[in-house]
Amino acid sequence: MDCDANGGWVSRLFVFGLGYAAGHLAALLEGRGWSVAGTTRDGRGGTLRFDDRDSVEAQIAAATHILSSVPPEGEHDPVLVTYGERLARSDAWLGYLSSTGVYGDTGGAWVDETAPIGSGRRAARAAADADWQGLGARVFRLPGIYGPGRSPIDRVRAGRAHRVGLPGQVFSRVHIADIVSGVIAGFDGPAGAYNLADDHPCDQDAVVAYAATLAGLEPPPLVPLESLSAAARGFYAENRRVANGKARRVLNWRPRYPDYRLGLRALSAMTSPAAVTAAPAPASSDQR
Repeated sequence: MDCDANGGWVSRLFVFGLGYAAGHLAALLEGRGWSVAGTTRDGRGGTLRFDDRDSVEAQIAAATHILSSVPPEGEHDPVLVTYGERLARSDAWLGYLSSTGVYGDTGGAWVDETAPIGSGRRAARAAADADWQGLGARVFRLPGIYGPGRSPIDRVRAGRAHRVGLPGQVFSRVHIADIVSGVIAGFDGPAGAYNLADDHPCDQDAVVAYAATLAGLEPPPLVPLESLSAAARGFYAENRRVANGKARRVLNWRPRYPDYRLGLRALSAMTSPAAVTAAPAPASSDQR
């Protein structure tokens, strides 16, 4: 750690892949006095280019905390391929944003961190998940992420939401604020895997319908599964409920938004116009 102007210690976070989730974490920590740097593929917005090896390795050496949100490319994790040896020699706290997709399809059953991984369509993600754990990282397995600018409300308003009408299809999700608080809770927690998910897995159609209600719109019509993209069909090919008990027990983490209704209402309040009340009646002549 470095000293600040008052002689105190400054924590330094270095992020591989300073995107949506990691960007929210970085903004909060910078507000608390942390020094934050990170990479993007092309070095935009004041970040480092991922392939600027000298600068990246200097940041790794200086960091107190290192987090990767970079997904695998093909069969490999580009961060571990390029910088894995240097990370293995680092004394910094290590974290990795993984996916609950590593569990594959459970037929709607609950799944926790004791379940085997790698049986689904995310074999490369599961391998990266295991490799980061091998380095002693805290691995945060995330379901569907939503938050400001990236929510069912935004998709409904943009005409990009759909319902498919698959009975019994269940997913878990997590608000971005709960990812941030979970990662921060992991700063003091032991290495290992943690599911960060809300308490109320449910079908996607219910979430979309509720988002439409908040947006003051009719729910989008049902569409046949066959009309969706291959990626979307792959999403609906899996069905699981993600348990968050380990993060609660070990990290003392609690989701601020334990179900999608609370999370979407909070997002709606952020984007809806403020209510306007009527002006008070003019004062009568005998008022002072």
